[in-house]
Amino acid sequence: MGFLIRVVVNAFAIWVVTLITVLGVTVVPFPPGETLQFVLTLLIVAAIFALVNTLIGTVIKVLAFPLYILTLGLIGLLINAFLLWLTAWITSFWGWGLRVEDFWLGLIAAIIISLINWLFGIILRPRKRD
Repeated sequence: MGFLIRVVVNAFAIWVVTLITVLGVTVVPFPPGETLQFVLTLLIVAAIFALVNTLIGTVIKVLAFPLYILTLGLIGLLINAFLLWLTAWITSFWGWGLRVEDFWLGLIAAIIISLINWLFGIILRPRKRD
Protein backbone atom coordinates (compact mmCIF):
# COMPACT_ATOMS: atom_id res chain seq x y z
CA MET A 1 0.00 0.00 0.00
CA GLY A 2 2.88 2.34 0.79
CA PHE A 3 4.34 1.89 -2.71
CA LEU A 4 1.00 2.85 -4.31
CA ILE A 5 0.76 5.99 -2.21
CA ARG A 6 4.34 6.85 -3.12
CA VAL A 7 3.57 6.38 -6.82
CA VAL A 8 0.48 8.60 -6.65
CA VAL A 9 2.38 11.32 -4.77
CA ASN A 10 5.26 11.09 -7.27
CA ALA A 11 2.77 11.33 -10.16
CA PHE A 12 1.25 14.44 -8.61
CA ALA A 13 4.70 15.97 -8.05
CA ILE A 14 5.78 15.24 -11.63
CA TRP A 15 2.52 16.73 -12.91
CA VAL A 16 3.12 19.91 -10.87
CA VAL A 17 6.64 20.17 -12.31
CA THR A 18 5.29 19.80 -15.86
CA LEU A 19 3.00 22.75 -15.23
CA ILE A 20 6.09 24.95 -14.80
CA THR A 21 6.96 25.25 -18.47
CA VAL A 22 10.23 27.11 -17.86
CA LEU A 23 11.80 23.93 -16.46
CA GLY A 24 11.48 22.05 -19.75
CA VAL A 25 10.12 18.91 -18.10
CA THR A 26 7.25 17.34 -20.02
CA VAL A 27 5.30 14.12 -20.04
CA VAL A 28 4.48 12.72 -23.46
CA PRO A 29 1.42 10.45 -23.16
CA PHE A 30 1.14 7.29 -25.17
CA PRO A 31 -1.21 7.38 -28.19
CA PRO A 32 -3.87 8.67 -28.71
CA GLY A 33 -2.82 11.13 -25.99
CA GLU A 34 -6.14 11.85 -24.34
CA THR A 35 -6.62 12.62 -20.64
CA LEU A 36 -6.77 8.97 -19.58
CA GLN A 37 -3.55 8.16 -21.40
CA PHE A 38 -1.88 11.20 -19.85
CA VAL A 39 -2.87 10.13 -16.33
CA LEU A 40 -1.78 6.54 -16.96
CA THR A 41 1.53 7.77 -18.40
CA LEU A 42 2.05 9.91 -15.28
CA LEU A 43 1.39 6.90 -13.05
CA ILE A 44 3.75 4.66 -15.07
CA VAL A 45 6.49 7.31 -15.05
CA ALA A 46 5.99 7.79 -11.30
CA ALA A 47 6.25 4.03 -10.73
CA ILE A 48 9.46 3.88 -12.76
CA PHE A 49 10.80 6.90 -10.86
CA ALA A 50 9.97 5.22 -7.54
CA LEU A 51 11.70 2.01 -8.63
CA VAL A 52 14.77 3.88 -9.91
CA ASN A 53 14.89 5.86 -6.67
CA THR A 54 14.53 2.72 -4.57
CA LEU A 55 16.92 0.43 -6.41
CA ILE A 56 19.57 2.60 -8.02
CA GLY A 57 19.20 5.62 -5.74
CA THR A 58 19.86 3.59 -2.62
CA VAL A 59 23.07 2.14 -4.05
CA ILE A 60 24.30 5.55 -5.23
CA LYS A 61 23.48 7.17 -1.88
CA VAL A 62 25.37 4.49 0.03
CA LEU A 63 28.39 4.79 -2.25
CA ALA A 64 28.28 8.59 -2.10
CA PHE A 65 28.09 8.71 1.69
CA PRO A 66 31.53 10.39 2.04
CA LEU A 67 30.42 13.04 -0.45
CA TYR A 68 27.28 13.65 1.64
CA ILE A 69 29.53 14.40 4.59
CA LEU A 70 31.91 16.61 2.61
CA THR A 71 29.15 18.62 0.94
CA LEU A 72 26.81 18.65 3.96
CA GLY A 73 24.18 16.79 1.96
CA LEU A 74 24.14 19.03 -1.10
CA ILE A 75 25.31 16.15 -3.31
CA GLY A 76 21.85 14.68 -2.69
CA LEU A 77 20.37 17.36 -4.95
CA LEU A 78 22.61 16.26 -7.82
CA ILE A 79 21.81 12.61 -7.17
CA ASN A 80 18.06 13.34 -7.25
CA ALA A 81 18.47 15.25 -10.51
CA PHE A 82 20.46 12.35 -11.96
CA LEU A 83 17.72 9.89 -10.94
CA LEU A 84 15.08 12.08 -12.59
CA TRP A 85 17.21 12.29 -15.75
CA LEU A 86 17.72 8.49 -15.62
CA THR A 87 13.97 7.98 -15.43
CA ALA A 88 13.53 10.22 -18.48
CA TRP A 89 16.22 8.24 -20.31
CA ILE A 90 14.55 4.91 -19.48
CA THR A 91 11.13 6.07 -20.66
CA SER A 92 12.54 7.61 -23.86
CA PHE A 93 12.88 4.17 -25.43
CA TRP A 94 9.10 3.81 -25.76
CA GLY A 95 8.44 7.13 -27.47
CA TRP A 96 6.31 8.31 -24.56
CA GLY A 97 7.09 9.17 -20.97
CA LEU A 98 9.14 11.79 -19.18
CA ARG A 99 11.28 14.32 -21.03
CA VAL A 100 13.90 16.49 -19.31
CA GLU A 101 15.38 19.09 -21.65
CA ASP A 102 18.28 20.28 -19.49
CA PHE A 103 20.06 18.60 -16.57
CA TRP A 104 20.34 21.81 -14.54
CA LEU A 105 16.68 22.66 -14.98
CA GLY A 106 16.04 19.03 -14.08
CA LEU A 107 17.89 19.78 -10.85
CA ILE A 108 15.33 22.46 -10.01
CA ALA A 109 12.52 20.06 -11.00
CA ALA A 110 14.01 17.37 -8.72
CA ILE A 111 14.10 19.87 -5.84
CA ILE A 112 10.42 20.70 -6.39
CA ILE A 113 9.52 16.99 -6.59
CA SER A 114 11.46 16.35 -3.36
CA LEU A 115 9.67 19.21 -1.59
CA ILE A 116 6.26 17.94 -2.66
CA ASN A 117 7.15 14.39 -1.57
CA TRP A 118 8.39 15.74 1.76
CA LEU A 119 5.20 17.72 2.31
CA PHE A 120 2.94 14.79 1.47
CA GLY A 121 5.14 12.53 3.61
CA ILE A 122 4.38 14.72 6.60
CA ILE A 123 0.67 14.79 5.83
CA LEU A 124 0.27 11.07 5.05
CA ARG A 125 2.59 9.72 7.75
CA PRO A 126 0.77 7.17 9.90
CA ARG A 127 -0.04 8.48 13.35
CA LYS A 128 0.83 6.48 16.45
CA ARG A 129 -2.11 5.68 18.65
CA ASP A 130 -1.69 6.06 22.38
